[in-house]
Amino acid sequence: MTGTSWDILLIGGASGVGKSRVALQLAADMQGFVVEFDDVVSAVEAMTTAEHHPAVHHFDGIPDTAQLAVEHVLNLQIATARALEPAVLGVVRNRLTVDVPAVIEGDYLTPAAAAAAIHEGSVSGRRVRAVFLHEGDPERITANYAAREPASGVQRHRARVSAAYSHWLADQAARHGLPVVECRPWDGLAGRVERALGRGLPL
Repeated sequence: MTGTSWDILLIGGASGVGKSRVALQLAADMQGFVVEFDDVVSAVEAMTTAEHHPAVHHFDGIPDTAQLAVEHVLNLQIATARALEPAVLGVVRNRLTVDVPAVIEGDYLTPAAAAAAIHEGSVSGRRVRAVFLHEGDPERITANYAAREPASGVQRHRARVSAAYSHWLADQAARHGLPVVECRPWDGLAGRVERALGRGLPL
């Protein structure tokens, strides 16, 4: 594969921080395509039950997470993300067999899974890279939700969970030596991601 700095790029980050938009832009720049890991998560949930795979069904039976403490929802989200790490590696292994650049993005991509994917890529001689987008301000995420999902009303509790999860992801990414990029300013985000991948340093 030529003309790219990566064969597979993983973009992690909390809900509402702009992953999908930058993933589409980067994939288009490389004449590749986007894999939305959220679709994989939905497939895994549909094919399993809470009885046999409780680790991926933490939110079953919770009609409204806004009734729970932010810390409780955060812990459930982290536990779910960790349980889905093998699925991340499964997607990456499949993409390693295809000679087309791909961006894999999603809320449930953990830095631990990304680090494992990078290692597997290096063993197979392929360039797997990862970056995590960070937005720690719940008010900014609330505004993003309002713009993206106006019919859902003001989602402050969800935004608080997302901001807390974003901080957790950023901390974990730093522990694994993976680049973390602040989402704002929105203009130029794709360029900052490319520079972070080039230097391997947080921006």
